[in-house]
Amino acid sequence: MSEKELIERCIARERQYQEVLYRKYADKMYNVCLTYTKDEDEAADVLQEGFIKVFANLNNYTFGGSFEGWIRKIMVNTALVQYQKKRKETENLSVYKTYIEPAVETILETIHADAVIELVNNLPEKAGLVLKLYAIEGYDHQEIADLMGISVGTSKSQLNRARFLLKEAMLQVSLEEKKRLA
Repeated sequence: MSEKELIERCIARERQYQEVLYRKYADKMYNVCLTYTKDEDEAADVLQEGFIKVFANLNNYTFGGSFEGWIRKIMVNTALVQYQKKRKETENLSVYKTYIEPAVETILETIHADAVIELVNNLPEKAGLVLKLYAIEGYDHQEIADLMGISVGTSKSQLNRARFLLKEAMLQVSLEEKKRLA
């Protein structure tokens, strides 16, 4: 069965084909959701909410691009809506300490990729979301600002904050690793 036929059957509300579509994309989209949430339970909630939106809007899909990309965009937007709902605290962006910028290339030689992913996931929520939207999804600052309900300046500031905190954390991990090996 072609992707177009599967989508048409889902639009016709044929449950068994909706399940086929869900099973085909659920794992990939769960990983997308996990990128934008703090834990597996929250990612599962975003995935469920996202697929509700996918099925509710299937008739709007124009077959003019990647269907998986269309679903991914819905999942990212759903995660952002979830983030905005639970956002209660504002972060003070004005206080940054001065530091000597570490040589990232040298640090990356001593840190495993899984450790870098963990460091990114441990960034403050807003800074981490901006970094992921900018670096992974390729959104520009205006798009990020619109999606998150923040200003372009805040988006840029949060990206800089995320970069600063990530470099600092990577330097700390690198120093710990050097001490361990010494």
